[in-house]
Amino acid sequence: MEHKKDAIRALAQEAALLPKEELLAVGKKNKALTIGIPKETSLQEKRVALVPEAVALLVGRGHEVIVEADAGKEANFDTRDYSEAGAQIVYSPQDVFRSSMIMKVAPPSFEEVKMMPGKQTLLSALQLTVQPVDSLKMLMAKKISAIAWDYFKDDTQIYPVVRAMGEIAGNTSVLVAAEHLSNANDGQGLMFGGISGVKPTEVVILGAGTVGEFAARAAIGLGASVKMFDNNVYKLRRVQNDLSTRLWTSTIEPTELKKAIVSADVVIGALRAPLGRTPCVVTSEMVSEMKHGSVIVDISIDQGGCFETSRVTTHANPTFTEYGVVHYCVPNVASRVSRTASYALSNIFAPIIVSMGDVGGFTESIKRNKGLCEGVYLYRGTLTNEIIGEAFSLPWKPLDLLFPGM
Repeated sequence: MEHKKDAIRALAQEAALLPKEELLAVGKKNKALTIGIPKETSLQEKRVALVPEAVALLVGRGHEVIVEADAGKEANFDTRDYSEAGAQIVYSPQDVFRSSMIMKVAPPSFEEVKMMPGKQTLLSALQLTVQPVDSLKMLMAKKISAIAWDYFKDDTQIYPVVRAMGEIAGNTSVLVAAEHLSNANDGQGLMFGGISGVKPTEVVILGAGTVGEFAARAAIGLGASVKMFDNNVYKLRRVQNDLSTRLWTSTIEPTELKKAIVSADVVIGALRAPLGRTPCVVTSEMVSEMKHGSVIVDISIDQGGCFETSRVTTHANPTFTEYGVVHYCVPNVASRVSRTASYALSNIFAPIIVSMGDVGGFTESIKRNKGLCEGVYLYRGTLTNEIIGEAFSLPWKPLDLLFPGM
C-alpha cells in the first residue's frame, strides 16, 4: 500500500515539472460594422465624411461600407472610386439610413431621421444653432446613439475636426481676399502681399484662434503686413510664439481698432463665441470709413458675424458691396475647398471607426475613449448633453451616470 502511495507521489511530482500550455486571456472579438455614407443634402454642404481611401481601409478590416451614389460628387470623388474601394453602392437614401452606423458631415434633417429604423449610431456635426428640436426628439424616440464631431476631443484635449476646419478657413480666407483685391473680380488690381519697393497689403485679423493663426500664417507668407486683435492676451502671445515672428497685436479697443481698419486693405473676422452669437465689434461707421475697394472676409458669419454690415451670402453669390467695401460672408468656408476638407475629415474619422470595431463597438469605444465621450450627446435615446437639454428644455442625464466608474 505504501509502495503505491510512493508511486503516485512520484508521478504527481513528474507531472508538475512537465511544461504546460500557456493560459492567455480571451480577448473581446472584433465587431464588424455596417457604415452608411449618404449624399449630403444641406445647402452649400459639399464635403463627404469618408474618402475612397478610408473606405478601402475599413473594408480591408472587415467592415461593410454602404455609399449612396454621388455622395462624393461635390468633392470630386466619383462613385466608381468608392465602388473600387470596396463600398456597396446604393441609389436610395433609405438603403443608406438602414445602416447600423451613419456618418454625415451636416446634421440629419427631419426627413433623414424618419428614414432611420432606430437603435443605430450617428456621427455628424451637431450645429446647435440650426438643430431642429423635432429631429432631436425623433432621434431620442428611435433610441439613437449620437456623437457630434464638433465636440469630441483627441489625446491632446483639442477638438480635432474644429481645428482642421479652422486651419482650412484661415488659409482660404486669405486666398479669397487675394482674389477680390485683384482685377479678376473687379477689385483694385492689387496683389496680395508685397514686392520690393511697393507698399505691402495691410491685413487686420480679428481673433487669435486657429482661424486667425492660419490666416496670419498665409498672409505673412505672401508678404503682407498683419495686425491682430483679440481680448485674450494669452492667445495673442501664443500666436506670436507659434509663428516665430513679431506681430502687431492689440486687445479689442474701439479707437485702436478703428485706426487699424480705416487703413487696412483686408479685414478678416475670425472671432468665435463659446455659445451664442459672435460679438459684433466692427460698426457700420467703421466700415464706412474704410478704403474704397477694400475687402472684408467674415468667417464668423455662421455665428452671426463680427461686422455690423455683414449678411449671409452663398458660394453661388459670395459677395456684396457696402460703403464701397467688398463683403465675403459665406458660412462653411471649408466647403469652398471640399476635396481638401473631406480628406481632413476622413483622416480623423477613419481611425475612430477602426478603433471602434477593434474594441467591440460604440459602447466599448466610449468606455475607453474619454475624448470621444465629450462628443456623445445621445446614448440609446437618452440625452446626455447639458447644453442641449437647457437649450430645448429637454430632460438629460450625464453619460457617467449611465456608465458608473467611467
